[in-house]
Amino acid sequence: MNRLFRMVLVAFLFGSCSPGVRAADKLNLLVITVDDMSADSIGAFGCKLPDTTPNIDRLAKESLRLNHAHVQVGNCMPSRNVMWSGRYPHNNGVEGFYQVKNPGYPVLVDLMKGAGYFTAIRHKVSHSTPYHPYPWDLVLDTLPDGTKAHVKDPVSYGVSTMRGIRAAEAQGKPFCLLINIADPHKPFHGQGRGGETIPDAHPPSRVFTPDEPPTPGFLFADPVVSKELAHYYSSVRRADDGVGHILKALGQSGQADKTLVMFLSDHGMPLPFAKTQLYHHSTHTPLMFRWPGVTKGGSVDSQHMVSAVDLLPTLLDITGVKHPKGIDGRSFASVLKGEPQADRDWVIKEYNENAGASRDPMRAVQTKRFLYLFNPWSNGDRVMATATTGTPTYRRMAELAKTDKTLAARHDLYQHRVVEELYDMENDPDCLKNLIDAPAQQQELAKLREALEAWMVETEDHMLDVFRNRDDADAREAYVQQKEKEAQERRQKNRAKKPRPKPGAKKRSDLISLEMPEAVAAGKPLVVKVHHELDADLGKQCIHVTLKAGPDAERVDRQVVTVSGEGVVEVTFEVPADTAGGTVSFAAFVGRDYPSSLQHLHTAPVPAR
Repeated sequence: MNRLFRMVLVAFLFGSCSPGVRAADKLNLLVITVDDMSADSIGAFGCKLPDTTPNIDRLAKESLRLNHAHVQVGNCMPSRNVMWSGRYPHNNGVEGFYQVKNPGYPVLVDLMKGAGYFTAIRHKVSHSTPYHPYPWDLVLDTLPDGTKAHVKDPVSYGVSTMRGIRAAEAQGKPFCLLINIADPHKPFHGQGRGGETIPDAHPPSRVFTPDEPPTPGFLFADPVVSKELAHYYSSVRRADDGVGHILKALGQSGQADKTLVMFLSDHGMPLPFAKTQLYHHSTHTPLMFRWPGVTKGGSVDSQHMVSAVDLLPTLLDITGVKHPKGIDGRSFASVLKGEPQADRDWVIKEYNENAGASRDPMRAVQTKRFLYLFNPWSNGDRVMATATTGTPTYRRMAELAKTDKTLAARHDLYQHRVVEELYDMENDPDCLKNLIDAPAQQQELAKLREALEAWMVETEDHMLDVFRNRDDADAREAYVQQKEKEAQERRQKNRAKKPRPKPGAKKRSDLISLEMPEAVAAGKPLVVKVHHELDADLGKQCIHVTLKAGPDAERVDRQVVTVSGEGVVEVTFEVPADTAGGTVSFAAFVGRDYPSSLQHLHTAPVPAR
């Protein structure tokens, strides 16, 4: 259907501005997200490192803070699509990092436009809707002079905010702005691809040194870890700088007293046992609301458990917009008004697929006291493809695990997990001691399993049957292999649809680069990080990455990822065991096929131990 008809249909189905209602009478929405920030990296949420987030802490003093808020999943695109669809990943179709062209449901931008709002977004544009490009009124990724705004420039987020507000005013509409700060997503401030310290064109207002940050309980004390944490917290501070510029722009616009400000992170820090997981620190998000005339500054809700799937219906209730059919979330707008709400005792979390289309499906249910996880992909041999394997912290853990029994056990859990896990959140929020077999917790475990199964039935989760047969290893393996097959078939189908680069297109040398780990172990997985920076006119492009081995650099495996814009994607290979004592190398090119590629490159051979 054409765009005009679609807009009319959305307005008809989901409501519109009443003829007599002026923009000045409607509440504006300003949603601020940060990327890959753990809740306890923020002072107001208990950060042990002083002075990390002065601007966010100031916002917290003016807001209602929800202490038991979680996102559904610990990776970006699936997490953000839950927020703005009000549906769990298995119902909104965005279980991984791929486009869903005909989702069959409206999302935040559709509903707010239908209600007469001006909608605009900065950064994470392709990750915030089921497909891209999507009909926002304005994408704020360029500056007023037409140049591209750098995602790590804090000042630019204030400029984008003011630009969005003024554009809404020019059309006489209230605004719904989604401003997504890129920090502290990697690359961290001042951190090179190998973990070294490098100059940074966009320094934060404070840079932390390795002797300052505390080590999270789920990691381990080590100079390499401390150095990476210093880079991370410096990036947290730069995200806070961005929040300061956003709020300053809102204040200068004169709209602050009629604008609801919502703040949260899409998931936890991009380090092992946080990002791409469903542990407590993977999903605990620093959610807060500043609702003029409604929320009380400095107030805290420690009673209710809410999650990202509830955000859309809550915003719709706040703005008086009718709910679409089929959403899974439940509004907690009454909680923001200080009213108690029943049945807010647990949240459900789900993970399906990473950015490279690797399937490691998991489900979890968390109460204030306990966290239960189900990992059907775990078979003792399969290695989970996480987003944190390329970090210096992970590489150090893998190195120390060779001689340290405690870290060897942590490394084994990181790679292989177990089918079921149970943790005591009051006494073990870092999830270090699995209580799945503890006699004293069997009654609580039964309750959590029952709650998870009931949710699976209610939401028609495709994992229901395998959960009911969780003790059957063959059933678990058949389920995971079927899901892996579906993911690969989808990738192949999407690649077949991609337009070919124009014949004779000019070769480039600045579109991609490869980052390899410092060590290559034969018979073990190896993660290659592909850094890409594609101009907007290139749209989506395929990047082919090939693993080669031996003196003749023979091809061992090739994987293809689809990317757009600027970012980093991880590709995991299994290094053959028979390469020990030899070498491996990688080649990559951008485009549908090699003859018409826009760029190709190869790495120097690296010894395989």
